[in-house]
Amino acid sequence: MSKIEVKVPDIGDFHDVPIIEILVKPGDEVKAEQSLVTLESDKAAMDVPSPAAGIVREVLAKIGDKVSMGSSILTLEDSGAAAAKPEAAAPKAEAPAPKAEAPALAGGSVEVKVPDIGDFHDVPVIEILVKPGDQVKAEQPLLTLESDKASMDVPSPADGTVRELKVKVGDKVSQGALILTLEAKGAAAPAKTESTSAKSEPPESREPPPKPSTPAPEPAAPSQAADFSGVFAGPSVRRLARELGVDLTNIKGTGEKGRITKDDLRATLGQGPAAAAKGGAGLPDVPVVDFAKFGPTETKPLSRIQKISGPRLHASWVNIPHVTHTDEADITELDAFRKSLDEAAKADKKAPYRVSLLPLLMKASVATLKAFPTFNAALSPGKDALILRHYWNIGVAVDTPGGLMVAVVNDVDKKGIVELSRDLGALSAKAREGKLSPNEMQGATFTISSLGGIGGVAFTPIVNAPEVAILGVVRSKMAPVWDGKAFVPRLMLPLCLSYDHRVIDGAAAARFMRNLCGVAEDLRRVLV
Repeated sequence: MSKIEVKVPDIGDFHDVPIIEILVKPGDEVKAEQSLVTLESDKAAMDVPSPAAGIVREVLAKIGDKVSMGSSILTLEDSGAAAAKPEAAAPKAEAPAPKAEAPALAGGSVEVKVPDIGDFHDVPVIEILVKPGDQVKAEQPLLTLESDKASMDVPSPADGTVRELKVKVGDKVSQGALILTLEAKGAAAPAKTESTSAKSEPPESREPPPKPSTPAPEPAAPSQAADFSGVFAGPSVRRLARELGVDLTNIKGTGEKGRITKDDLRATLGQGPAAAAKGGAGLPDVPVVDFAKFGPTETKPLSRIQKISGPRLHASWVNIPHVTHTDEADITELDAFRKSLDEAAKADKKAPYRVSLLPLLMKASVATLKAFPTFNAALSPGKDALILRHYWNIGVAVDTPGGLMVAVVNDVDKKGIVELSRDLGALSAKAREGKLSPNEMQGATFTISSLGGIGGVAFTPIVNAPEVAILGVVRSKMAPVWDGKAFVPRLMLPLCLSYDHRVIDGAAAARFMRNLCGVAEDLRRVLV
């Protein structure tokens, strides 16, 4: 037995970082890579892992202490090291690394890294779609990342066999982070498989099993993992919550400054699933019904898009006081103009395209947003100021086989109807194929959700936070309109504006809609 002094490893440019949670106590038996303490800077929370298996002898730090790289946090008796090291070394003896790697050079050993994912950083891994030994094809999804705005799959760069996973569910990665190694097609499979299976054992064993006992739904948790980036909790608590399928956003923390601790999580689990659902929000739980008692049933899993968008829509609905204002625009002349543009677009011999009503409404919306800048703003994080945005990016809700996605058209104020129509056609096609990039789904200042091709009279679209307003469009209809002398048939378009009542009042919404309808009725006003 030997004594190990565990120190804070390299944590980048962070110094004097407070310890916010101590995850072990003297006498605890820990495994290699098991989290010992949690640190939190003003930018990120991070766990300090154990360098070896052993027994905690003495904890040298306490909650609230500020540490930097090299600070001692505890001493460890590596009683388990003697047993652990031979096991870790055994695979190398069975499959010597040089022999396993030499044939791989023919096929190629590939390090798969996170590609360009736009401006996203420290994005959580919510699902790992492969395991060591799996055969994969080029462009096959390997894992799924989820930011606070979008989910994205990381594809395989080549055909081959997964050799070793470098990340696990809950890890946060950025562009360039190593996620796995791939034995490209042509490498020696038997040697590689032995090496892979041997190397994959430590990462599986380093993850301590969750202490609370829970029923069987645990395996489904990773695919339903929520992004807890805005929750005041350490990484270990977030990881455990994902494993147990608990929504941390509904738990009130009892730790320092309201931090959610593992004790809070266990207490919630101890109160049963209903308490976990209600948490600190005080919302009544929906009764659980055994539908099979009344007739045949079938359970169909939600799509990945629905799993991601559902909690966010719920969060927007709960946090934003919604009001919907409905008005009508006479688009008789506008639709005639659209039809003429559409005929010319379809006749384009080089690259035919379509002109729908949406690009015209986007131009009308931007003109109105410029006249009413509050509608293009965002509420500050402190909820005490407005951030006025001097750019006009319009989000467009696209109906896809997997669910609703919002594609973003940038700089709408600088584009004409033809360019907008082409952009919309390309983005809609990519959305339906599930190929939108992260940059094509972020940065919107105002969103339009159109049901005009389906029907309806009116509806209440949910504000897409952090935006403060969203425009809903339904099917236009011919209606008799009094022109002062007689009723004449006019094509009327119902428009529904949902807005954040904390930022926008009813009078402002009514003026915004009257202006928008006026611009839509005579698009020449855009030039004024």
